[in-house]
Amino acid sequence: MIRTGRLGAVTEYEAVIGLECHVELSTRTKMFCGCAVTFGAEPNTNVCPVCLGHPGSLPVPNREAIRRIILIGLALGSEIAPHSLFHRKNYFYPDMPKNYQISQYDLPICVGGHLDVDLPDGTTSRIGITRVHMEEDTGKTMHSGATGRIHDADAALIDFNRAGVPLVECVSEPDIRSPEEAGAYLRELRATLEALDVSDVRMEEGSLRCDANISLRPAGTEALGTKVEIKNMNSIRSLERALAFEIERQTKALDNGEAIVQETRHWNEDAGATASMRSKEEAFDYRYFPEPDIPALEPDAAWIEEIRAELPELPRARRERYVAERGLKPEVARVLVADRALATVFDETVAAGAEPTAAANWITQDLTGLLHKHEIEIDASPVTAGHLTELLELVSTDTISGAGAKQALDEAVRTGDPIGAIVDRQGLQQVSDTGALGSIADEVIAENPDAVEQFRGGKDGVIGFLVGQVMKKSGGSANPKVAQELLRERLTG
Repeated sequence: MIRTGRLGAVTEYEAVIGLECHVELSTRTKMFCGCAVTFGAEPNTNVCPVCLGHPGSLPVPNREAIRRIILIGLALGSEIAPHSLFHRKNYFYPDMPKNYQISQYDLPICVGGHLDVDLPDGTTSRIGITRVHMEEDTGKTMHSGATGRIHDADAALIDFNRAGVPLVECVSEPDIRSPEEAGAYLRELRATLEALDVSDVRMEEGSLRCDANISLRPAGTEALGTKVEIKNMNSIRSLERALAFEIERQTKALDNGEAIVQETRHWNEDAGATASMRSKEEAFDYRYFPEPDIPALEPDAAWIEEIRAELPELPRARRERYVAERGLKPEVARVLVADRALATVFDETVAAGAEPTAAANWITQDLTGLLHKHEIEIDASPVTAGHLTELLELVSTDTISGAGAKQALDEAVRTGDPIGAIVDRQGLQQVSDTGALGSIADEVIAENPDAVEQFRGGKDGVIGFLVGQVMKKSGGSANPKVAQELLRERLTG
């Protein structure tokens, strides 16, 4: 971006952005105890002496959680450290009952790596990964009162169910240069984590959370500007909006000769703005030291290779396969692969014999639209690959029209009934009988002399109006292709 600063000087700034993404793993139990991990459980019911930090209780690492972070590291091209440590991150805050968090510090389990992301302009950007480390989540604080905001609260309520849930932090290099690139990175990371089946990555439920670090510097320079951290972004759209706001805020400040303060800022979704939370001078001294109750993690090389063999097809490879082997447009492949359940339905539908392009279009447009309309998640959809295969077969053989197919699919989303049964019950079969449709075509021609005259005068587009009249008279059951052929035969004599 180019701005005019003080004294008329023109300055072009470059944004430098890095993301810290926290991922709750969907394991059966917590990171260091046997308590269940259940979203939405009654407050303070999934707790025990270990996750509540009672004296004498000892943590035991969750092997499945360690397997999953290694899987994440391998998918991102990270080096799996032969020796890593858990540390105690000390701070006094009500949502951490032990008054410290078990995390990793200078010896994380996954080091380095990268993630390639496709940008809206068709280019690909490689974002470096600094580290992927393991820790436990904190509890959840809820503020009661008229507004629910901390400064207006009458009381603070603590739910420790989330305390101790396995949490992976993925830290990117400051390689991101725009809000759009940040959004593309988070989408690709989310799709990768979903493909690995390590987390449900639901940002609205907090199982995927993202903080952003951003600074500006004059374009062409190497020195980093003063960094600002942004918190409380619970969607990819929020991330992009917050970064765009912060770029504009910092640009104006620099243009006016103001210094950027290193601080943590809170994103307010309703106001569409960030606000200062605390400055660097108020930052905590976490006093990290090695966790004395947990030995070093030293995963066996053979175990790492076993985990590597479990790697599924990752999103980039799946998109490329859809384009190369299924003939899909890149943008359609991108929509499908963004949701693992959506891509699975597509694969199963094509495997059952459906034409790939038609299947992809019906899934990404009609099915997803209907699921959104009826507030149904794709992985809970009653519509299966069998429904879609039958629907596409009926459309391709002109047994039902496109409009009739959409009506049948809507009913299937609501009831789960077979497509054939819905078509029979609602009388959605197309009429292709030339005798019956010929009579209707004759009526339409007789009732619309002006349109007939326009068509014969060279306005070919009028045929669409006349076909529509045939459809109307037939109650939507006429085959539009047959109807148009009959009309043209009669009108051209």
